[in-house]
Amino acid sequence: MRHRKNTVKLGRTADGRKALLSSMVCNFIEEQRIQTTLPKARLTRTLAEKMVTLAKSGTLSARRSALSKLRQRKHVTKLFESIAPQYKDRKGGYTRIIKLGKRGSDGSEMAVLEWVDLARIDKRRKPKEDEVAKPDEKADSKKDA
Repeated sequence: MRHRKNTVKLGRTADGRKALLSSMVCNFIEEQRIQTTLPKARLTRTLAEKMVTLAKSGTLSARRSALSKLRQRKHVTKLFESIAPQYKDRKGGYTRIIKLGKRGSDGSEMAVLEWVDLARIDKRRKPKEDEVAKPDEKADSKKDA
């Protein structure tokens, strides 16, 4: 009987599901925004919010617990040092899911999972001219002379 067994299985074994969620949350911490299917986004959201709640306490025990779930030290460090402090005054709801519609190939519902109110740096954006360090024009003129 299935009494109180509410796990979304995603067509995987328990170990495969744990590995998938761990890597999804680590990618989410690194990229700060991921596009995936809606059921995966919902499961990733639950684990990510639990990890932020752990990280807000900042204790060694919480860090070890997060490391046992996520299995990647650099992502746990980023979670504890840069993401969790930005949510210290927030009581929950650290992520949002935006539905994108159906995927063309197989009709799966797609969604974007992103952090709420997080200062995001877009790696793909080209820096503006005033952001790029300009070399001294004097140094260039000395080379010409």
